[in-house]
Amino acid sequence: MAKTYALVGTGGRARMFYEAILGPHREQSRLLALCDTNQVRMDFTNKVMVEELSGQAVPTYKAADFGKMIAEQKPDTIIVTSIDRTHHNYIIAALEAGCDVITEKPMTTDPEKCQAILDAVERTGKNVRVTFNYRYAPHNSALRELIAEGAIGKVTSVHFEWLLDTRHGADYFRRWHRDKRNSGGLMVHKSTHHFDLVNFWLGTEPDTVFGMGDLKFYGRANAEERGVFTPYTRTTGVEAAKDDPFAIDLTSNPVQKGLYWDGEKEDGYQRDQNVFGDGISIEDTMNVLVRYRNKAVMTYSLYAYAPWEGFNVAINGTGGRLELTVHENSYINAGAGSETEGAAKGVKLYHFPLHGEPRVVPVQHGEGGHGGGDKIMLEEIFGNATPRPGYGANHRDGALSILTGIAANKSFDTGLPVDVKTLVKF
Repeated sequence: MAKTYALVGTGGRARMFYEAILGPHREQSRLLALCDTNQVRMDFTNKVMVEELSGQAVPTYKAADFGKMIAEQKPDTIIVTSIDRTHHNYIIAALEAGCDVITEKPMTTDPEKCQAILDAVERTGKNVRVTFNYRYAPHNSALRELIAEGAIGKVTSVHFEWLLDTRHGADYFRRWHRDKRNSGGLMVHKSTHHFDLVNFWLGTEPDTVFGMGDLKFYGRANAEERGVFTPYTRTTGVEAAKDDPFAIDLTSNPVQKGLYWDGEKEDGYQRDQNVFGDGISIEDTMNVLVRYRNKAVMTYSLYAYAPWEGFNVAINGTGGRLELTVHENSYINAGAGSETEGAAKGVKLYHFPLHGEPRVVPVQHGEGGHGGGDKIMLEEIFGNATPRPGYGANHRDGALSILTGIAANKSFDTGLPVDVKTLVKF
């Protein structure tokens, strides 16, 4: 019997889920309904499902009718892909209505909302799954397996550098993410992926976090300091923005036009805000130091105006060192199909034993989004794939990943280290 789902939030992140349900896993899964604050986006999503995916249109419900949707459609599971700051509302309401939940990362954005979700899971006994697709990318799995088998002995330190280029990185400064109240900043919205990977690789939890972060490239003041003047608030149809390499035109892409340009008349949301304008409250340059329960220490950096997209990670241990470099496909959310988002273009994994010859570790190339992790994860969630032990992320994993970023944000503000145990109670 097929499992049934309803989806809340029909922006760019939703497509990966309904493509899987209507595509390779249509025999095991069924989408019953859509919910959003914006009717135009829901109508466009129904159009895509019918015309592109050979599916059927499903009933739509405005956000205020979320409870009504559950009562009428009776889904087994709610999929949450709304704005980050609203995740907790839908997660908790779904749990209390007797549904399980699949939520996009980050699970939520601050300690209070995180505690409310943890309490709701405890109270209801229902399940929350956080879709950490990067865990399933073959190169990330290979790194975890090498550590687990003792290839470098006991892990002592990690150096992790993530680069967002001026296509993908800039996109966070055009959208709702640029307001830290919506996203928790990149430390929560984006770095939750990376902090989860370290928890996953090392099999540990964050203990103490110290960080520094600032807005150094995007924003009006930074641009004007470099002699760049962009006197417009948005870029679609703006003559002065035609030669701006950071500008996007929502009418040039059918998905962005259907979801956002056409939907703007309903809620006023502008998807194409000027990255060198006012009103940005998130950081673009961040450095973090984390001590873990197992006494390993990580130095982590993220910046969002890099010349290439991807990451370098080096993991040191008492028996050697592992180095992983991944170049990824740059993308703009909702700019194309989900299979291109974060696709791996080049992967190198090195093992340097403490005594012995270094070697290149062969790694299977993962096809599709997020280094090939999307397809494997979706087969586990919606298909018949046998779950891989330790890979599926639950509410605790979701909390531990965001707590590193939340602690980093707090450290940015206070200049002091933060004890993660003081943020929530498990």
